[in-house]
Amino acid sequence: MVKIRFIEHDGANHDVVVNPGVSLMEAAKRNGVVSIEGECGGARACATCHIYIPNEWRHLTGQASEDEQMMLEFGVDVDERSRLGCQIIVTPQMDGMTILTPRCQR
Repeated sequence: MVKIRFIEHDGANHDVVVNPGVSLMEAAKRNGVVSIEGECGGARACATCHIYIPNEWRHLTGQASEDEQMMLEFGVDVDERSRLGCQIIVTPQMDGMTILTPRCQR
C-alpha cells in the first residue's frame, strides 16, 4: 500500500492509501478528492484530472507525453508542475508523495 496526500486548492487535505498500479486520478476519485473530476475516465480526453507534482517528486512521475501536454492546454492555471493524474501510475516509490490540485476545473 502507498500513502499519498492530496492537498486541494482550498487547503483541504486527503491522506489516501492505495495499491500500486492505479492512477493518481483513480486514487483521488476513490477517496473523495473533489477537485479531481476525471470526466473522461482516464482516456486523456479532458483536463479535469489536472494536478501539480511538487518538484521533489517529479523524478518519480516521468515527463508528460506530447498528447498529455496538448491536453493540459485545456487545464486551469497550468504551469511547469502540471500533469494529468490519469497518466501517472502509483508505484511503491511514491509512498509519502504530496499532490496539489489547482482551483476547480469547471
